[in-house]
Amino acid sequence: MRENMTQDQRLDYLVEAFKADSGAYKDLQTPDDRQGRRRILRSLMNIRMPKRVSEDVLRVQNAYLSGRAEEKGIVRLSDIPKVRDGLSIWQGDITRLAVDAIVNAANAQMLGCFVPMHGCIDNCIHTFAGVQLRAECAGQMEKLKKRYGKDYEQPTAVPMLTEAYNLPARKVIHIVGPIVQGRLTSSLENDLAACYRNTLDMCLENGLKSVAFCCISTGVFHFPNRRAAQIAVQTVTGWLSGHPGTMERVIFNVFKEEDRACYEQLLR
Repeated sequence: MRENMTQDQRLDYLVEAFKADSGAYKDLQTPDDRQGRRRILRSLMNIRMPKRVSEDVLRVQNAYLSGRAEEKGIVRLSDIPKVRDGLSIWQGDITRLAVDAIVNAANAQMLGCFVPMHGCIDNCIHTFAGVQLRAECAGQMEKLKKRYGKDYEQPTAVPMLTEAYNLPARKVIHIVGPIVQGRLTSSLENDLAACYRNTLDMCLENGLKSVAFCCISTGVFHFPNRRAAQIAVQTVTGWLSGHPGTMERVIFNVFKEEDRACYEQLLR
């Protein structure tokens, strides 16, 4: 029966399943409209702590998210033009990209964003990957806490590799960028460069030939957009020069017009 569900039936099923799973929100009124139900489902997924989920719920969630990916439109490497020597700029939702790895601007807890419907990339990636992603991140963090202590947090510029689950990408590389509090320093600039360099090193180590970088540390981490783009382009082009033939494509994924203009100027 569940194998033949429509997307609307899957959505209704998942809303009720995640309401019941939440405990506190089990009696939440479900909106009548599809968009409202999508918002409720995303919010319930956002606040859900990493814990076991039934196989039935997981199957329906996976089918639903696969359908959502198709609805949004999957973007493949062949759809993205090169602007220079294996480098591309692509503006849009990073969760649409069918590449070897997408980069997530994570926080130090490495569990995703728990703010319902928040507009950050961390929230978006965890939402459309599915609840398995937070569970895998939590498992990796538990192992690190056993090694380094219960208060361990992921250091700046140290990447973590996970599966991508229901995203079109194969893998997700989570990385904590530097936070600018006050003036921009050379130490913060070096940390941002290390984010790009260490991510590319991880790609090389794991045979990942295409990667899409988000604009790490801009937005709520307050790194100036133009300077962040300069560091990204300089670091990536320098790394590629030192590792010829190792990457098929590096994509600078942007969302804002401001960032697109910066990258286009730097790469023209």
